[in-house]
Amino acid sequence: MLVDPTDFREIVAANPLLFTGVYIILAMGGMLFLLGFLGCCGALRENKCLLLFFFIFILMIFLAELATAILAFIFREQLTKESFTKELRKHYQGYNSSDVLTTTWNAIMRTFDCCGVNSPEDFEESLFRVLHTSEVVPEACCRKNSHLGDVSLSNKDECLSGNMLYRNNKGCYSSVVDYFEMYIYVAGALAIVVLTIELFAMIFAMCLFKGIQ
Repeated sequence: MLVDPTDFREIVAANPLLFTGVYIILAMGGMLFLLGFLGCCGALRENKCLLLFFFIFILMIFLAELATAILAFIFREQLTKESFTKELRKHYQGYNSSDVLTTTWNAIMRTFDCCGVNSPEDFEESLFRVLHTSEVVPEACCRKNSHLGDVSLSNKDECLSGNMLYRNNKGCYSSVVDYFEMYIYVAGALAIVVLTIELFAMIFAMCLFKGIQ
């Protein structure tokens, strides 16, 4: 998130809380590295205090990951097309750089060359159309010139008026899902592997803890 040269930086930087979250995740990674180091030291020195500390923190992380997975399953309905479409129509403003949702959607539409959640028709009867009565779709939906290195819009006026030839007609939901589809199974497999390693780490730590006289 911090070093990627794409517009994803806008999504994070748009909200100070989200930007802080990136550093929190990095700090957690550092803490996990330190935790692993302490676990190794505890095993090599046969220190019961370090091993118990290692076991407790691994257990907390394991339970937190399980809780996250359960909550994600319970609230999965909030990640449907209908919920995204409802939020887009209700809150998207088009050009307000101080609004987090607006900035995020603009970044997504520019990055994935898409428009709306399902299609450009999502902007009908939306807050955007109320604020910008002369525009059918926002500028973020407009197609860029196909020339290499040219990031200008092919025909901004025609696009804003709703001409299908000059706007992106694919919905962002499908574009994002298609883009990340190849990583979903890899991420799921890695999650199972990590949980398994954590489980065995706790078992071995406790066995070693009980074996130390």
